[in-house]
Amino acid sequence: MDFNLIIIIAVVLIALFVWTTYNSLVTGKVRIKESLSGIDVQLKRRIDLVPNLVSTVKGYAKHEKELLENVTKARASLMHAKGTAEKAQSDNMLSQALKSLIAISEAYPDLKASKNFLALQEELSDIEAKIAYARQFFNTNVASFNSILVNFPGNIVGNMFGFRQEEFFAATESERKSVKVSF
Repeated sequence: MDFNLIIIIAVVLIALFVWTTYNSLVTGKVRIKESLSGIDVQLKRRIDLVPNLVSTVKGYAKHEKELLENVTKARASLMHAKGTAEKAQSDNMLSQALKSLIAISEAYPDLKASKNFLALQEELSDIEAKIAYARQFFNTNVASFNSILVNFPGNIVGNMFGFRQEEFFAATESERKSVKVSF
C-alpha cells in the first residue's frame, strides 16, 4: 500500500472522528438547553397553577361551608322559633336553604370540598412529579454530555473546540424544603 494513501486514510478517519465527536457535543448542548427549558416550563406551570387551584378549592369549600351553615342556622332558628309568624319565617328560611342545597347537589353532584382537596393534592403531586422528571431529564443529558468530555478521545475534541462540563441541576436549600400549601 502506498504511504500517501495510508496518510490520507488516517487523516480522513481522524477528521471523521472529530466531526462525529463535535456533532455529538453540539447535540448534547442543544439537548441540555431543551431539557433546561422543560424545567422552566414545569416551574412556570406550578407558579401559575397552584394559586389558582388553591383559590378554587377555597371557593368551593367556602361555598359549601356557607350553604351548610345557612341550613344549620335556619334549622336552629326553626327549632327555637316562638309563635306562628316566627316559625313560618324560620320555616321559609330553612326551605330556601334546603332548596339551594338540593339545587347545588343536583347541578353539581360531585361538588364536595373533600374531593376538591383530593384533586388539589393530586394536581400538586403531578406538578412535582413533572418537575422532578424534567430535572432528571436535564441531569441525564448533562451526564451524557459530560461523559463525552471526560472520556478519551472525546476530551481532546472537546478541549479543541472549547466545550466545558455542564453543572447538574441540584436543588437549592429552599427547594429541598417541602412545599407548603395553606388554606
